[in-house]
Amino acid sequence: MIEENKNIPLVGYANRLSVRPKETISFKVSSELKSDYSVDLYRSISADPNPEGIGIKEEKVDNYFSSRLIKSRAQKHFPGSYARSQKQLNLDVENGLKISLNFFSTLKNKKIQTLISIDHLSIYINENYQLSCSYLDKNIFISKPIKTRKWIKAELELDYLENTLKLFQNYIGESNAELYKKIDIEVPIKKNIVSNLIISAKEKDKKIEDFFNGKIEDPEISTLSTERKFEKFLEWDFSDQIPSSLVREKLTDQYDLKIINYPTRGVTGSEWDGSEMSWKYCPQHYRAIHFHEDDIYDFEWKNDFDFVVPKDMPSGIYVMRLKCENFEDNIPFFVCPPKNETHSDLCVIIPTFTYTVYGNHARPDYKNSWEEKINKWNAYPHNPANFKHYGLSTYNFHSDGSGICHASYLRPLLNLKVGYLTFGASTCSGLRHFQADSHLISWLNFENIKFDILTDEEIHNEQFDALKRYKTVMTTTHPEYHTKETLNAFHKFKENGGNLIYLGGNGFYWKVCLNKENSKIVEIRRAEDGIRAWASEPGEYYSAFDGSYGGLWRRNGIPPQKLTGVGFSAQGQFTGSYFIRKNYDKNLDWIFHGIKENKIGNFGFSGGGAAGFELDRADKFLGTPENCTILASSEGHDNDYVLVPEEHLTHITTLPGDPLETLLRADMVYFQNEKGGKVFSVGSITFCGSLPYNNFKNNISTLLKNILKNFLN
Repeated sequence: MIEENKNIPLVGYANRLSVRPKETISFKVSSELKSDYSVDLYRSISADPNPEGIGIKEEKVDNYFSSRLIKSRAQKHFPGSYARSQKQLNLDVENGLKISLNFFSTLKNKKIQTLISIDHLSIYINENYQLSCSYLDKNIFISKPIKTRKWIKAELELDYLENTLKLFQNYIGESNAELYKKIDIEVPIKKNIVSNLIISAKEKDKKIEDFFNGKIEDPEISTLSTERKFEKFLEWDFSDQIPSSLVREKLTDQYDLKIINYPTRGVTGSEWDGSEMSWKYCPQHYRAIHFHEDDIYDFEWKNDFDFVVPKDMPSGIYVMRLKCENFEDNIPFFVCPPKNETHSDLCVIIPTFTYTVYGNHARPDYKNSWEEKINKWNAYPHNPANFKHYGLSTYNFHSDGSGICHASYLRPLLNLKVGYLTFGASTCSGLRHFQADSHLISWLNFENIKFDILTDEEIHNEQFDALKRYKTVMTTTHPEYHTKETLNAFHKFKENGGNLIYLGGNGFYWKVCLNKENSKIVEIRRAEDGIRAWASEPGEYYSAFDGSYGGLWRRNGIPPQKLTGVGFSAQGQFTGSYFIRKNYDKNLDWIFHGIKENKIGNFGFSGGGAAGFELDRADKFLGTPENCTILASSEGHDNDYVLVPEEHLTHITTLPGDPLETLLRADMVYFQNEKGGKVFSVGSITFCGSLPYNNFKNNISTLLKNILKNFLN
């Protein structure tokens, strides 16, 4: 077990996942070692460390990047979200002032949690979970501990005329007695405030600390007049410019707040009553920001070295390998062809949005016993479960139990490394995402099939223009997360006669959007349906980044069946079964040319079979075309496979009306549209894991070769 908050001695990341020739990619490294570290560039062919397969296979390409030594330096990162005024407040307070805000605490712990701080004043929750305030060296608190998940109004009143400090606490919407604490001030009076205002944390010795966990709304500062009245002087409305990382100060327009580390915006406030679900149409119900002590999406490390991609560098997957003393790290990235150029009729789409959303997924089933297999296979040694302070994935929870809805690759993503094992206890390779996708890449290289690579980031930015020059576009094992732009591009490609090969399962499933100020930050809202790692709070189904409804693309009217002919139906443990051929139409015999068996794919490095883990099936009610042919369907799945929630009506009835057991399957399908565009889909995450089996000589390999030969010719 790694000691909590201990750093990896040598680790790095890049400022982008994909790059084109003549563009620059920058690498950021933290090395806590004394020696210089070496850097070498390789082309990645296989990222699977399984010694029973082809293992990790790479080709050194020092003709594009010369080996070099870089001076080691440790780089720090600073989790915790807060808001800070962009410039110092400079206020002369003659008679006194009042600071007020509403808060909704979500984590009871033994730490100080600061709600608001400015100069010599702060309101905070102390170690005993009591509302407290401080003035210079004076601290007072209300004796009764606060309640979690209740909206509370907090007020601090400093009266220089009476030399008193008062702290008020009120539960909003409840008929409770007002609680307050009052003391006489016995310290020197300080009437001049020169300081940055910080919300959800405080600054001490140039370090931000004591982060609050929960929602805050309506921070205000009022001054006391000679008539003994508090007059509002500064106020911030968190419902203003929700997609932005800035909050304007409304009254003077001088002290705008900069939001740090992307806390969650577009969340319900104290007035939300369920009458409106979108912050766009009732902003007064969404005047809150949800802060977390562990928010971190950009480490903001300094560049250690740059790489300008040469104009003649082939499209492909590349890896910067770092070595220092007994430690190593690798940083994969994806080289696309020059814009508006293609070097093949085939394009493989790398799902970097999915990689990012899963980035640093600390699985609940992780065990230290996995390390024996990791060491034996010389696999990537570090797991996010042991380095939670590096920021977790949107499949994990914040420390306060709320779901993580933001993701970014501007930090080390430990599960986006060559040789990383997702399932360390499995008897198979136990790979997902980048490493599992390399099964396809290694097959393409073995078969000497030329291909370009694009990532969904290029498709999001360039949309259909990124795809239109290709004859055939192919996915990898799990293209789950898509923006409106990427999904539209795939549909337009198909509708304009392009050929699509979908080699995964649970694809085109969740809707995500990108931050307009920083497109490398991805947001997911997990609304009512789907197999969810967590569920968005009621009223928080709409994205803060663009105001659109989140959740499944199916709930947004675009089920995956409309694109690929199949959509998510069932999930089990990481085991694989096989397909049984269902169609014997002579016009489609070319698909099965050279395959004598009816049972297809009963082998493989992913779960032991080509049909497994997450399965997609055809459903004409959801958009599977009428002319779609089911070529084969899976059978023989383990008893742990379950129907996805969106297919259930009750515990005994399903949405399609079919018996549950008939829906626990993957369908392999083929169809052609009116423009001549062909679609082949396998409906299984583990399909590509069968390609390298028996040194690439197997019926799954034969099947895919038949498809590609037809689609490319």
